[in-house]
Amino acid sequence: MSIFGVTRRSLKFVLLMTGVLVLTSMVSAEPRIPESLKDMQLSFAPVVEQAAPAVVNVYATRRVTSRRPSLFNDRFFEEFFGRSFGDNFGQRERLENSLGSGVIVSSEGIVVTNNHVISGAEAFKVVLSDRREFSAELLLADERTDLAVLKILDTVEQFPALPFRNSDTVNVGDFVLAIGNPFGVGQTVTNGIVSALARTSVGVTDFQSFIQTDAPINPGNSGGALVTMDGRLLGVNTAIYTRSGGSVGIGFAIPSNMVQQVVDAALSDGKIVRPWAGVELQKVSQSLAQTLGLAKPVGALIVKLHPNSPLRKAGIKSGDVVTMFNGKEILEPENFRYRLAVAGIGDKATIGFLRQGNRKTANVKLVAPPDVPPRNEMTLTGQHIFNAVRVSNLNPAVVDEMGQALKLGLEEKGVIVLSLDKRARAARVGLRPGDIILAINGTKIDNVAGLVALLNKFSELNQPSGQWNLELRRAGRIIRTTIR
Repeated sequence: MSIFGVTRRSLKFVLLMTGVLVLTSMVSAEPRIPESLKDMQLSFAPVVEQAAPAVVNVYATRRVTSRRPSLFNDRFFEEFFGRSFGDNFGQRERLENSLGSGVIVSSEGIVVTNNHVISGAEAFKVVLSDRREFSAELLLADERTDLAVLKILDTVEQFPALPFRNSDTVNVGDFVLAIGNPFGVGQTVTNGIVSALARTSVGVTDFQSFIQTDAPINPGNSGGALVTMDGRLLGVNTAIYTRSGGSVGIGFAIPSNMVQQVVDAALSDGKIVRPWAGVELQKVSQSLAQTLGLAKPVGALIVKLHPNSPLRKAGIKSGDVVTMFNGKEILEPENFRYRLAVAGIGDKATIGFLRQGNRKTANVKLVAPPDVPPRNEMTLTGQHIFNAVRVSNLNPAVVDEMGQALKLGLEEKGVIVLSLDKRARAARVGLRPGDIILAINGTKIDNVAGLVALLNKFSELNQPSGQWNLELRRAGRIIRTTIR
């Protein structure tokens, strides 16, 4: 179980590690409240009977390396033989198993679960509600949505599966069921209602538009499903809001429209490419709404547009306030990002916006983020501090893939660190994925080719054994450090 600290009132987001959150809506065309004793005696049993067989447990096995106490880990040996001298004597490997939930979305054995359930694992096992066990392989893991797709390794079996339900059709007040394995006690069913829609302050994924429910869910429910009363998948639960670590009636689920996009990508080429807007957005506050002449503080204010932004090409300008996306109201920037993310590349979107109090619309072509200039990705090698560091030129596609957490600018340029070996010297001195290399020893770094040329020059001058003055940008902050 992973816990995310929350600044207000010491609340915590808890990622749940097993089971299913199932949202349901009334089968009748018109929602109504119970009107008789007979109505009060109605049961959810038929829905549970239909949905439960498609809810599975997912076991993920990781290989964990720990450092055990050793005489050779003493500071005396590190000073004379190097910090890693004692590693060969003190390293110990062990297998660690984690348990989460998943939902079968195809009779061929396609299972969707949370990425944090399987992250870092090497082997996967799926256990059905009837206790049968199957090995599985990972088709796709998407950290940005916290979703992962597995395939059961069985070519003959036809598995019970849940079809998708359009998550835009759920309403606040609809009944919901939570089916899962809270605290590992076994498959459990609880019920509640949809408490809210399009929640954007959960902070677990890059695309914030969660379905909130008061159906009791607890640690052990991650990777489960939202299922309507007609037995369709409405979403995957991911987090709860809690003081104690247990359920207080505030749970969050990823909408099925986002889930289906990830599953479709896993079943095609295994790559997720989402439409690109090329805009910098700002939330509309009450004071800003008054300044802009808006009746209420809603919408996403366009602060800046990339020169190649499809919105710019459609006539949208800085200072416009986006209020609608394909007929759906945009209350804040996160709503816009979610609507854009679940839209398909190659289509057109109708965007409604306000300009100086006047309502306008624009048809915007949905395109992939430009992969220009070329990335020139490479892993650096040599007798220098950047040995075993993988870098790339920045462009809109790279900025989009790296995610919002890095706070990369709309027109960010330069060289970014994609990854690095944890044992490398660069990692030990604090270099991180997402760092942008601005300058080395006073020389500005514009691209990967320039970085390689400078490192080669330092090697010729025997600079690797000398002092390194680095200038980096990390999450919007400039960091200057000296390494000897």
